[in-house]
Amino acid sequence: MKFILNSGRTIRQGKYIENKLSQGYAEETSQCHIHPLDLLELGVEEEENILVTNAIGEVVLVAVADEGLPKGMVFVPYGIHCNSVISACTHGTGMPDYKIHEVEIVPTSEKRKTPVELLEQLGGVRYAGN
Repeated sequence: MKFILNSGRTIRQGKYIENKLSQGYAEETSQCHIHPLDLLELGVEEEENILVTNAIGEVVLVAVADEGLPKGMVFVPYGIHCNSVISACTHGTGMPDYKIHEVEIVPTSEKRKTPVELLEQLGGVRYAGN
């Protein structure tokens, strides 16, 4: 199914902002908030993994039911997971477009990656102790 992805900060995310490699930050930023009726149409239960894809990339996120969103729109908190499907193009502003990205969402049995695993996938190197 196609959706419009918007992103932004969450209050809970701020609790972990000083340690972006923490478990709490990873859990918060690997969520995809979606209207319960959209979850039903996808055949996905809350807390199940979904694959979010577009021309930029793909990422596995956990589905979170959110009645505050309109049908057809999803919300993903800022972070490495969200950046996997957000264009780096800034249109000269220095800030990528974090709103209105069209994405495709399907159920998946794939597991979510940690921020470190996502960074390694992009060519990052793990330092001793991490």
